[in-house]
Amino acid sequence: MLHGVDVSSYQADFATDGLDFVFIKATEGRSYVNPRLGAQAARARKAGCVVGFYHFLWPEDVEEQAAHFVAEAPEKPGDLLAADWEQTGDGTRASSAAKDRFIREVKRLRPHHRVLLYCNRSFWRTHDASSYAGDGLWIADHVAAGEPRIEASWRVHQYTDDPLDKNVADFPTPEALRSWAGG
Repeated sequence: MLHGVDVSSYQADFATDGLDFVFIKATEGRSYVNPRLGAQAARARKAGCVVGFYHFLWPEDVEEQAAHFVAEAPEKPGDLLAADWEQTGDGTRASSAAKDRFIREVKRLRPHHRVLLYCNRSFWRTHDASSYAGDGLWIADHVAAGEPRIEASWRVHQYTDDPLDKNVADFPTPEALRSWAGG
């Protein structure tokens, strides 16, 4: 298992020692852009990590959100992209169909990048109607690392959020992750 973290603008400074990958919040909705995106990506790249970017998905206008995401997320070969599908601050959520449309649109706009779906175990089990996760499922279930309580195949497991979001990836070596990410 490989080790990584996911960060948003709240984590201005994060340690990269021992990390193989870092996911960075790039965008949300149709207008938000993480003001620390560039610095966080540079920090992860300097440490030799595989870098991924995620978009926090809102319920409406998923094609516009996809365009916003790919316009703002850096485009470097081997970077990963992800849809963050969870409940919004106002208690709403994108439908399963909207989540699928968003992932497909990001894949259309960035055909040479892997696109994953991030969601928690509850969303996967109760809100997902298609089992579509693009190129891989990134599942949040705060249990032992690498042992999410789902039957579906997964690529990344977020196993804790204390003191920050920590993840493992189901790849035997950093080179295997890089090769997969490079498509």
